[in-house]
Amino acid sequence: MTKETKLRIHNITAKAALKFGSEAWVLKKREEQRLEAAQMKFLRHLLRITELDKEKNQKYYGKKTGAQNIVEEIKQYQKKWLQHAQRMDTNRIPKPPLRYRPKGRRNIGRPKKRWRDQLHFEEQGKGNTPNSSGT
Repeated sequence: MTKETKLRIHNITAKAALKFGSEAWVLKKREEQRLEAAQMKFLRHLLRITELDKEKNQKYYGKKTGAQNIVEEIKQYQKKWLQHAQRMDTNRIPKPPLRYRPKGRRNIGRPKKRWRDQLHFEEQGKGNTPNSSGT
């Protein structure tokens, strides 16, 4: 099998399995690392490169395979899904949870990262750092 065929199989099967249900995920740093590791394992196998070869991971995203980082794809997918959900009619099932604001107070301590917060931080270019307001 050629490298291009293997990469197409990867895009059809492995990436689809890794991204399944990702529109509602809140990705933490550890989860991002695990997704990237799974993708790297496949790409290394595709190119027949072992870890003993001491090759940098960044080479696999660009010239050698043309593959895009799985975490970046998931973030783009989440933004697309949010835009799609915002265009939906108000009686559709995904619409009300987007507008839901719980009553009361949050627990003491560092606030848990929420899905909407994650998208808001990325739009502002701050990545995974939470803002001080906790919104």
